[in-house]
Amino acid sequence: MLESSNGKSIFFQSLGCVKNLVDAEVMLGITQKHQYSFVTEPEKAEVIVVNTCSFINDSKRESIDAILEMAEHKKAGSCKKLIVTGCLAQRYKPDLKVSFPEVDAFVGTGQYHKILEFIEGKKEDDFEFRHPKYLHNENTPRINTQPFFRAYLKVSEGCIKGCAFCIIPRIRGTLRSRTIPSLVAEAKTLVASGVVELNLIAQDLTDYGKDLNDGTNLEQLLRALVQVDGLEWIRMLYLYPDEMSDELIELIATEPKLCKYIDTPVQHINDRMLKLMNRKVKGEQIRERLTKLRQRIPQVAIRSTVIVGYPGETEEEFEQLVQFVKEVRFDHLGVFAYSHEENTASYYLPQQLPDEIKNSRRDRLMKVQMEISKEALKQKLGAVVPVLVEGISEESEFLLKGRHAGQAPDIDGYVLIRSGSLKTGQHSPRQAGAVDGVRLHRQRCLGS
Repeated sequence: MLESSNGKSIFFQSLGCVKNLVDAEVMLGITQKHQYSFVTEPEKAEVIVVNTCSFINDSKRESIDAILEMAEHKKAGSCKKLIVTGCLAQRYKPDLKVSFPEVDAFVGTGQYHKILEFIEGKKEDDFEFRHPKYLHNENTPRINTQPFFRAYLKVSEGCIKGCAFCIIPRIRGTLRSRTIPSLVAEAKTLVASGVVELNLIAQDLTDYGKDLNDGTNLEQLLRALVQVDGLEWIRMLYLYPDEMSDELIELIATEPKLCKYIDTPVQHINDRMLKLMNRKVKGEQIRERLTKLRQRIPQVAIRSTVIVGYPGETEEEFEQLVQFVKEVRFDHLGVFAYSHEENTASYYLPQQLPDEIKNSRRDRLMKVQMEISKEALKQKLGAVVPVLVEGISEESEFLLKGRHAGQAPDIDGYVLIRSGSLKTGQHSPRQAGAVDGVRLHRQRCLGS
């Protein structure tokens, strides 16, 4: 992540989603405040922190492999303390304590703000571990690990959706929203440090404010954030289609600072599958929302995720999903083979499908989406769009790399810039902003 040179040495490894990454950034801020120095090589660290993920089986395996790798540094390195934090620790602590005796402490998803107490051995198990309730605010120490011109802003924690396949509410707890003044204050602090692109994150942004019981909602938050001077792009990640209001769509359409970008996880289009998933929406409602988005915001980029191989999914229902993807033509699409997760409602459903069918359906749908993505990229060639410059391309020192508003950091590809004297985090003359117009000749797509 970052490297510093004062006090005891500490190494952080953060896995999983960007919401987990923000938790790690808070832990970085807290340890730095207490004179810990950050090193980028684990073999040089006295303390190693592995911030884990356990959303699906693949992420669990990655987290376990990371713990095993870092544990080796207690045998052949300077490491004296190994701390495991995050979702895997929250979900499987009793088992992990048996399997990994070399780990000195397991920190739950509602305890990351007490990381120092765990490092120093002053913290014991308590209610906070079993029922996470903590929510950091604008005064909590935090270090932005992203390039200086962009950052993530976690607006809420936990979830009230109750999707049958998802373990998140059991790991992260119920919905806890931050106040608008708190979020605006943190946004101003980030902008003062050079941030011009703010990516709003939550389990579901459309639920923001419901727990506050005072009328606070996402639209109010956005209207406050666009008033922050120096902030150019505000991107929203994870807007569920069933609660995407007409007011929100209109606000995105008319407010220049709001990226014309929608990340809306639909998961399926067949009504029976949606009901089994406990998604409180029908296929026709999903189609209606997507149609309205495209009609009101013609230039909108839409990212989505779908699950194939859900328990009981027939070949006919899968083909309905394929035809839907061909019809809607998402700009970006993540296709996931259903992961059989214990302690979820779908774990107990009959007709669990074999891995061969799940993986085959995932691969078939991904091939369809790859062709859609290629055609979409070709249609954009020659267009002049605002691009946020990210620096020298890894492909060549003679190319710059950037992103247009339809590309979220790290997941949606990037634009290669072959001419001009633009600089990283370039501020254009338009309004002392971070973007400049670039004609699209070449783009790189990351996966879908």
